[in-house]
Amino acid sequence: MVRLNEIRENEVAITPPEPTDATLIFIGRVSTPWTSRLETPRQGRPDGPVCEIEIFEPWVEALAGVERFERLEVLYWLHESRRDLVLQSPASNGEVHGTFSLRSPVRPNPIGTSIVVLDRIEGNRLFVRGLDCLDGTPLLDLKPDRTLFKPIAPPQKGDFETGAVHMCKKIDD
Repeated sequence: MVRLNEIRENEVAITPPEPTDATLIFIGRVSTPWTSRLETPRQGRPDGPVCEIEIFEPWVEALAGVERFERLEVLYWLHESRRDLVLQSPASNGEVHGTFSLRSPVRPNPIGTSIVVLDRIEGNRLFVRGLDCLDGTPLLDLKPDRTLFKPIAPPQKGDFETGAVHMCKKIDD
C-alpha cells in the first residue's frame, strides 16, 4: 500500500530547482468522493462515480459548445503531490521506473489529466465520470477529447506533413 511521502526501496528523490517562469490560473475546482490519496483510484473509469467540475467566473462563458462533446479532457493541478522523485517504485518491490515513464501523480509539475464522459451541464457545473483526483483539486483546463475534435480553423501547412522526421533547431535564450 502506498504511504504518503514515503521513499520506497531504490527510489530517488532530488531537490527541485526554485520555480521561476510559469504562472497558472485555476479556472475551477473538481469535486470527487475521494479525500485521501490512499483511496483515490489510480486511473479514472468511464463507469466511475459522477463527479462535479465547477467553473469559476470569468471563465463560465468559455463552456459554450462543450455540450456537443461526449468526452472531455480535464487537466488539473495535483496539489497534494510531491514533486521531487525522478525514479519511482510503484509496486514497492525495489524495481524503479523513471517518472516520465509513469502516470504517477508524483512529478516535477504535478499536472493530472483524465478523459471523462460528460453526463450533463448545469450552469457553471459539469457532471462527469472518469476522474481520478482528490476532492477540491484545482482545475487548469478543459478540452474536447482530441479523438472527437475536428479543427474549426482553416488547415495550415503542418496539418498535411507526414512521414519524414524533422529535427527542431534549438533556440538560444
